[in-house]
Amino acid sequence: MFVTLWFTSIKVQKNIPLLQLLKQLSYIELTLKLQKTNEITKDNVIEIFCIIDEFDKNLNVELSKNLCLPSYNSNGKRCRNRKGRLSESEIMTFLVCYHFGTYRNFKEYYQNCIRGWLRYEFPAAASYNRFVELMPRVFLKMMLFMKLHAFGKCTGITFVDNTMIPVCHNVRRNFNKVFAGLAKNGKGTMGWGHGFKLHLLCNDSREVIMFCLTGSNVDDRDSRVWSVFVKVLYGKVFADRGYIKQELFESLFSQGIGLIHGLKARMKNKLMPVWDKIMMRKRYIIECINELLKNKANLVHSRHRSIHNLIMNLCSALTAYCFYENKPEALPVYVEELTQLELFSC
Repeated sequence: MFVTLWFTSIKVQKNIPLLQLLKQLSYIELTLKLQKTNEITKDNVIEIFCIIDEFDKNLNVELSKNLCLPSYNSNGKRCRNRKGRLSESEIMTFLVCYHFGTYRNFKEYYQNCIRGWLRYEFPAAASYNRFVELMPRVFLKMMLFMKLHAFGKCTGITFVDNTMIPVCHNVRRNFNKVFAGLAKNGKGTMGWGHGFKLHLLCNDSREVIMFCLTGSNVDDRDSRVWSVFVKVLYGKVFADRGYIKQELFESLFSQGIGLIHGLKARMKNKLMPVWDKIMMRKRYIIECINELLKNKANLVHSRHRSIHNLIMNLCSALTAYCFYENKPEALPVYVEELTQLELFSC
């Protein structure tokens, strides 16, 4: 079958097979979509690849000095350490660039964007099935890159929040086999869900500091979660009213960390410093981070086919956030010098 089409600004040659024509149209549609949304360009992809590739090369040098790989495995067979055609830095780049919101389906993104739009920049891209098999190999390097380059450091002003990550619809929670025994039933602000809960810490510079992934039935004030957070915290932590607990406050206070939160309706009113009230209003920073991770970075979907696929999707989404240009802006705070404030400072 042959088709002849004309566009206003694009001419298509005559006598082109239908499959080839549809392939060209998908490239044209992708280019126009990227130009319209201004999400990510080829220059951005190359820039991200250069950053990740430089980190990968430096890490390989350090590993070669301090890590001795075994020549034989547990079965007595010789291990193969041959390099593949597709480098690990390219795999990490593909995973990170997916979370810029252009596609909602990873298979469509890989086939149309990586093997289509970017086929000249990455000519050694493997097939989709082979790429899925290669993804778990970069788990360690993705975690190290996320921790050393993507995440920030505590500045003494920290915001904490959590969000639900459902893995399937509530109707199918009893038939889910991929996360059987791992995903739990829990209730959040949006209702009941079956999956996991992501606990996040961020500073006032819009940088993610630490995260913790638990079942959705784990309490926000659980001591196991805060035992992980305390390792990187100091100063004050600003939370919502879901973190009100006397034992948690005393435990953090004994370690030199102040937990600041709002008051419930029937709680006794207490005086709060003006600076803490101003910082409580800046909790929109971490709320916007959760919104970006869910709506733009495709953090939540029901197409996971293994647990390592979920972990890689989470790590690459948090890594991609550090490259976003539309991060929530932290507005500067100005406190006027009034007579009332001077009286309290005496």
